[in-house]
Amino acid sequence: MRMRSASKVGSACAIAGVGLLFVGTYLHPMEADPNDPAAAFAEYAADHAWVASHLMQLAGVASMVVALLLLAEQLKSRKGSSVARIGAAGAVVSLALAAALQAVDGIALKAMVEAWAAAPALQKEGVFHAAFAVRQLEIGLASMFCLSMGFTATVFGVALLEDGAFPKWCGGLGIVGGLSTGVAGVVIAYTGFSGLAMAINMPANFLLLLWMLVLGGFMWHRGGAVLEQFQV
Repeated sequence: MRMRSASKVGSACAIAGVGLLFVGTYLHPMEADPNDPAAAFAEYAADHAWVASHLMQLAGVASMVVALLLLAEQLKSRKGSSVARIGAAGAVVSLALAAALQAVDGIALKAMVEAWAAAPALQKEGVFHAAFAVRQLEIGLASMFCLSMGFTATVFGVALLEDGAFPKWCGGLGIVGGLSTGVAGVVIAYTGFSGLAMAINMPANFLLLLWMLVLGGFMWHRGGAVLEQFQV
């Protein structure tokens, strides 16, 4: 009964996390080229929902991490035990990186671009370079977050394949989404928020969110005890 309850809670967290990330991303301004600092900074400075949207994104990641940790607890007594433990560790690291990323992007960068927008003409260049330095920290954290989250999803996908509690394609979807997210992290590390990085990262994020929705659906409808029927 306790495992069934944990499965329901995990399901709710997975679905809520996807919803929070979707809304937070929807509120994020996206018209300016993120690899054009001046244009991007001007857009960010004018956005009044910036901090709220980034806190919402962080809450979404936290909610999904809770879902993965609850899933790992279920898998620990099954075939995917050791792999699930690695996935749980990756999930915790991913949450820490997400918090650092949103502290830099959602709070520090916002303060810097507002200071740049309001600075007198003679001071603008200096403040711009300071904001650009914060932007580089954001890029570094975004790269590490993608690598960590990609690793975590891939490991959980492998755990699900080994365990047999979910359909094989569910584990496969996690692996594909995780690997593509990891690739996005590497590209961001080398090129920043380039067109290529965004072209890889956006579909990869979609796959991960789809995977979380699928996990949430199965965890809700089947629960801990009912998942036994899929055991091989």
